[in-house]
Amino acid sequence: MSKNPVLPMLSKSLGADAGLIGGLVIAASTIPGILVSLPAGSLSDIFGRKKVMYVSAFVFASAPFLYLLISNPWELIAVRFYHGFATALFATVANAAIIDNFPDEKASRMSFYSSATIVGRGLAPFLGGAILLLTNSNYNDVYWVVGFAGVSALFAIVMVYHSGRDIAKKSIKKGSTIRHQLRSIVTNRRVLVASSVEAAQYLTFGAFEAFIVFYALDRDISTFFITLITGSQLLTVIFAKPILGKMSDEYGRNQFIVAGTLIGGIVLLAVPFTEDPLVLIVISILYGIGYSAVTSSTVALVSDLCTESASGSTMGFLNTVMDIGQAVGPIATGALVGTALGYTGGFWFMGIVLLAASMVFSIVFVHRQDCMPMEMKS
Repeated sequence: MSKNPVLPMLSKSLGADAGLIGGLVIAASTIPGILVSLPAGSLSDIFGRKKVMYVSAFVFASAPFLYLLISNPWELIAVRFYHGFATALFATVANAAIIDNFPDEKASRMSFYSSATIVGRGLAPFLGGAILLLTNSNYNDVYWVVGFAGVSALFAIVMVYHSGRDIAKKSIKKGSTIRHQLRSIVTNRRVLVASSVEAAQYLTFGAFEAFIVFYALDRDISTFFITLITGSQLLTVIFAKPILGKMSDEYGRNQFIVAGTLIGGIVLLAVPFTEDPLVLIVISILYGIGYSAVTSSTVALVSDLCTESASGSTMGFLNTVMDIGQAVGPIATGALVGTALGYTGGFWFMGIVLLAASMVFSIVFVHRQDCMPMEMKS
């Protein structure tokens, strides 16, 4: 709710346009993921998941109230940067914990987890949009609700780890050092390609979430329809991702990654050709299907390939690459939108990135039997 669709609107009300500054506002929260995902994952392998979870919970609880103090876009960027540490820490460790507990069902379990988190994100645009409509665009009221959710997350995480077990230390293989694990990851060409596809998908995801709102605002589309456009994509992901994750476990990863990047790339190219909010809703749904197909398989594929590293280090590396993509996306797209190319250049850039990712992945992976999931080989 702190991000979509409220953040682009708040950013614009503070004087940031849809160009570079607007892109920095959107990208600021992803930069912490680049900085801390990998060390957080590796440290959680050694010292356990609980300590890292507690730090993320504190940021979840404290960050929302800082939005109430901002008065310009640069302060908003600083708050977004701090808020980003919560998700950067939490997402890495949560995925690692799932892999520890469900090694043979990782795609379906992680997709279910991802959809569970997206339930909140799916409700957020509708709830945030409703609060704005009821309060005549009072952004502070939105962030008070976000603050309540953050404090609830703090109590939930403390309760879970206070009564539960932390098996992370068991995931470290005997005689394996963090340096050895990281070397095994970064020297594997297929891991780098699969991670790059994940980065490309999140590059477009972060940019699409923000610039579809900027695009709609500049076409005088109402807050009601903007809420439907952004919310429909997230609701699609909630329902599609667990199904596609289960199918990925059963039938293999490759075809879902190729199909998802193709679908996403094509619909992004179509955005500048319409100003009809109903068509934009359909585009948003199709993009959500493509995103679900890719991300339900790439995480599991990287885990399949990283047989010499513990789950925390693996997920830390993947989340770092993913966050690089998610940070670059809004900045690069904003820079293009601010030029003569406008929104056409921005959305075509996103579409071409996904289509190029599909081509590279197909060349490296498709028809290679040795890249099938470990459970299918057995």
